Amino acid sequence: MKMKANYHTHTWRCMHAQGDEREYVERAIEGGLKILGFSDHTPMPYPGEYRSPSKMRLDQLEGYVNTVLGLKDEYKNDIEIHLGLEVEYYPAYFEEMLEITGQYPIEYFLLGQHFLGNEVNDCASPEATDDPVRLERYCRQTIEALETGCFTYFAHPDILHFTGDREVFRKWNYWLCCRAKELEIPLEVNFLGIWDHRFYPNPEFWKIAGEVGNTVVFGADAHLPEKVWNPQALAVAEKIASDNHLTVAETVKFRNPQEYRGGKQLSNTR
Repeated sequence: MKMKANYHTHTWRCMHAQGDEREYVERAIEGGLKILGFSDHTPMPYPGEYRSPSKMRLDQLEGYVNTVLGLKDEYKNDIEIHLGLEVEYYPAYFEEMLEITGQYPIEYFLLGQHFLGNEVNDCASPEATDDPVRLERYCRQTIEALETGCFTYFAHPDILHFTGDREVFRKWNYWLCCRAKELEIPLEVNFLGIWDHRFYPNPEFWKIAGEVGNTVVFGADAHLPEKVWNPQALAVAEKIASDNHLTVAETVKFRNPQEYRGGKQLSNTR
């Protein structure tokens, strides 16, 4: 299989990616991609003086939008470029974040839940834990996010590094996979986890997804231009999908995040 689209691409603004946006576009064209989506980490209206170490600042959002739209027009005859964001679902800030991003022509959100609660003074999802409460919180929070209708797909859904009881792991992730399927939201097999030899993609999670019958999408999660197209990671992702009889979506239908207004009641989880 040749990868047609990658919707998970970062920029230098998140402070942990490198390279110029144009380099990502050129690499995507070189690799034969037909669609490239930029989805850098969304700025959040944090309280007080808090600054996230891994997201663009609010005052960088306009520059991000203008840069991607400029490349979209410049390369329109070579590749289809889309403007998205990778969004954390932080209930306390979600409505205000929607108002801020709604001022720009953002086409899609990817759900990428790196922190529980609302990030400030809470724990990171990739931290190893055997605490079933953390696993439950992660699954409940991400399911609540999916139920808003704002998210096109769920990036690295297996990022919660749970090392505890495997029956507990299965219980909560089975529920998560079932809700994603019911809501018709694809789950991402993440290439960054593959090439960086992380604990995800988690075979145990994808076995559950296979039993449930989830649709999956492949995402480069590119933080370097050379990773926007990655045939080695693609081969591993294809095997994960094949071994678990998962349906792979080559492209996705965007859910416009701004169509959400007055939906489910947001909690104020902290």
